[in-house]
Amino acid sequence: MGKVIQWYPGHMQKAKRQMIEKMNLIDVVFELVDARLPFSSTNPFIKEIITTKPRVILLNKSDKADERKTKEWIKYYRSIGVYALAIDSLNGEGVNKIVQVAKDALKEKIKKDKLKGLKEKAIRALIVGIPNVGKSTLINRLAKRKAAKIGDRPGVTKAQQWIKVEKRFELLDTPGILWNKFDDDETGFRLALTGAIKDEILPVDDVVIYGIKYFAKKYPKRIIERYNLTQTEDPIIVLNEIGKSRGCIRGKEVDYERVYTIFLNDLRGEKLGRITLDDVPV
Repeated sequence: MGKVIQWYPGHMQKAKRQMIEKMNLIDVVFELVDARLPFSSTNPFIKEIITTKPRVILLNKSDKADERKTKEWIKYYRSIGVYALAIDSLNGEGVNKIVQVAKDALKEKIKKDKLKGLKEKAIRALIVGIPNVGKSTLINRLAKRKAAKIGDRPGVTKAQQWIKVEKRFELLDTPGILWNKFDDDETGFRLALTGAIKDEILPVDDVVIYGIKYFAKKYPKRIIERYNLTQTEDPIIVLNEIGKSRGCIRGKEVDYERVYTIFLNDLRGEKLGRITLDDVPV
């Protein structure tokens, strides 16, 4: 890639503005990130918007992530004073703990309101996250009904809406918002590998080569066994070996487009196992 990638769809810009306008109504912010890339799927401008509001990081799709690394990330968040919880919105794992974590994050505010003699009000939470991170699935599970549209492509939610979760708990859903540019190649590649951004945004050959290099470094045994590789050092040789072993040959040449599709489908479909692409900061 080697250059800054920029875009900013109109509905995302509008959503950002609406989010800022609604912050005075919000008690706590849930930031939904992909447990496979907790750093890369964190929108840097969220911190600017939420300012002093308590923040809870929800590491979604934790069933697809490396368990050991997820525990490391939760430990890291706690060390910097941020509440964090691993969940899987699709099968409901950890979802029943979310409301209590929100109350824990707000315990000081709740305590102060009681001392002032204020009547207990419904907790209002904002839920934010990049597109395709599973926000709509989570909201529907929390609301125990179909309250939000679900899709397997980025950008399904297009407008804000209040959703009642419990008698004293309400959620404000927002469209998934990407930041307007990636300053480093790796963030874009990692988002592309998991399908968090549309495949057309970045060159697929660069994305796949980055993925092969990552597996060669972090999970070499998995790609060797999956594709019967003789080596992992040279990604072009890896692509050729995958093409030959999977019959992706057109004439006498390897059909790289088919190889790219196989690799991405295997990675996203967990045929290459549970992975976490982001390491905890040191």
